[in-house]
Amino acid sequence: MLIIGVAGGTGSGKTTLVQKVMANFPQGSIGLIAQDAYYNDNSALSFEERCTINYDHPSAIDFELLTSHLKTLKNGQGIAQPVYDFKTHNRVDQTQWTMPTKVLIVEGILIFSQLELRSIMDVKVFVEAPDDQRLIRRMGRDLTERGRDLDEVLARYQDTLKPMHDQFIAPSKKHADLVIPTHRPNSRAIDLLTSFIAQELNQSK
Repeated sequence: MLIIGVAGGTGSGKTTLVQKVMANFPQGSIGLIAQDAYYNDNSALSFEERCTINYDHPSAIDFELLTSHLKTLKNGQGIAQPVYDFKTHNRVDQTQWTMPTKVLIVEGILIFSQLELRSIMDVKVFVEAPDDQRLIRRMGRDLTERGRDLDEVLARYQDTLKPMHDQFIAPSKKHADLVIPTHRPNSRAIDLLTSFIAQELNQSK
């Protein structure tokens, strides 16, 4: 199994990049695991308490479970992947059964901050965009998809998103094998990743 890590700040364009790459292959040929599914299980906390958590700090992520799941997949076994609900700030009761694929993409803002997690990845890609562009993208997503209000989004950006980006995410770019800017056309980078994955899939036949 080839594991490709895709990291970068919130709103940097990671998901869009991954979608464009995966669109070049038959459905199911490439697996995808998002760091967002691995927020800690906070069922013991009230909703009000869960709202105060800094979700952009590494301590908010169950990296132990994520790392364990990647190792299990790499060993050819399936996993019960958690499912996270952003509106309740907690995991749901159901899990998503995930089987190994020849190529697996792992996507998330903090995945390069963890040494053991990085060591499992065969290729590490960092996606970057200017701060103002990332904020605009994040606002659009949180307002329309996650049921947040504007004041909450702006306060969170100032109090946690930007400080955590500067402290943990931006420095992790040094671990990347490839850095892709998304504030300008990146078709060559997509073509490069697509060709690399296609070669791996062909060799695995």
